[in-house]
Amino acid sequence: MSEFIEIVGGSPLTGSVTVGGAKNAGLPLLISTLLTSEECVLTNVPNLTDTSLVIHLLEQFGGEVQYDGSTVRVRTPRLLATEASYSLVKALRASFWVLAPLLARGRAARVALPGGDLIGARPVDLHLEGLVKMGAEISLKHGVVYATAEKGLRPAVIDLRFPSVGATHQLIMAASLTPGRTVLKGCAREPEIIALANYLNGMGADIQGAGGAVIEVAGRSELGGTTANLIGDRIEAGTYLLAGAITGGEVTVNGIDPMFFGSFLDILAEMGLSVTCGDSSVTVKRTGSLKAVSVKTGPFPGFATDLQAPLMAALTVAEGTSSIEETIYEGRFGHASELARLGAQIKVDGRSVTIEGVERLNGAPVDGLDIRAAASLALAALAAEGKSELHEVHHLRRGYEHFERKMSNLGARLWSRISDPEDFIFAGC
Repeated sequence: MSEFIEIVGGSPLTGSVTVGGAKNAGLPLLISTLLTSEECVLTNVPNLTDTSLVIHLLEQFGGEVQYDGSTVRVRTPRLLATEASYSLVKALRASFWVLAPLLARGRAARVALPGGDLIGARPVDLHLEGLVKMGAEISLKHGVVYATAEKGLRPAVIDLRFPSVGATHQLIMAASLTPGRTVLKGCAREPEIIALANYLNGMGADIQGAGGAVIEVAGRSELGGTTANLIGDRIEAGTYLLAGAITGGEVTVNGIDPMFFGSFLDILAEMGLSVTCGDSSVTVKRTGSLKAVSVKTGPFPGFATDLQAPLMAALTVAEGTSSIEETIYEGRFGHASELARLGAQIKVDGRSVTIEGVERLNGAPVDGLDIRAAASLALAALAAEGKSELHEVHHLRRGYEHFERKMSNLGARLWSRISDPEDFIFAGC
């Protein structure tokens, strides 16, 4: 048996929804708890498949974890292992970030090269180059990174060739447990970087400049426990705002700082949507036809690559010709062919797509190939005439907590279903 979501489109979504904690901040914060033997607490943690994977990873290294579906308590008295198994790192790319805590605290690590969504090659060379500058000895054999720092890591000045979020996470964690002053240049500026820096500061590190291109870390020989509330998820929030836009409704998302969106809200305004911001909320209202736009993804404060797929869904019904250029991942247009099954007119050319807006979409069975692709197909199905079936929904469960409940509260008609293989026993030739 397998799960799918049945969606009946055609109803404008209206109302308000509160976003959960940011998955992309929660994962590195949880991993950073390996840097200390004291208890760390994190609240507002979303109940997602990826959260469960990271908790399992922490337990593998000796973490004593309690999780009630919202609050995580972690204490790792001592590291019981130095190897992150291929099965875990393959399932969740963020697992690769354990390399820094293992090196800084345990002085040795064996971590498989990362996997995760099938959205193109996602190299980790910046991670490894930075750790080498901090004194780590690193070799790569049979898809596994072997790293040692027998005398401990040392502070360094590191220039990142690209503002990689993962590399910035990795090096901030390593530097926090490395006595002395480490300077990181060309850093990622995403809100999730700031959240990690604040958490590490609560553990006793001294990190200055997070959110800017240059971050200075005054590391410590020991770090302590801390408690924090996880920031809201800007990607989940953007997805619900686009759900209102594509269906012709009005949606308010609560629990999110509007500054977390970067240029995304400007793009919504360019599409002809009314955008209103509060201190911790954003409302998007559609009063007419959506307008075509030309955008490209980029590091924060640019347009987030994780919102590229949901935006593409909305642009399938915009008047005129839109274009999207993907500058972060070269293989992140798998959803285009699935959107075409719903009637979208999309042409893919390398890292760019051209979208000819259509008057209406039509329901069809589709497959969600990764987290954001699944979300984009759900949005398109909500705007389509008739019934759709979204399959491979395990991807959706990795990034969206209580998806059906939240969408239903906005007026969406969708239900989780179970398909039985016997239903298809007579299908085919």
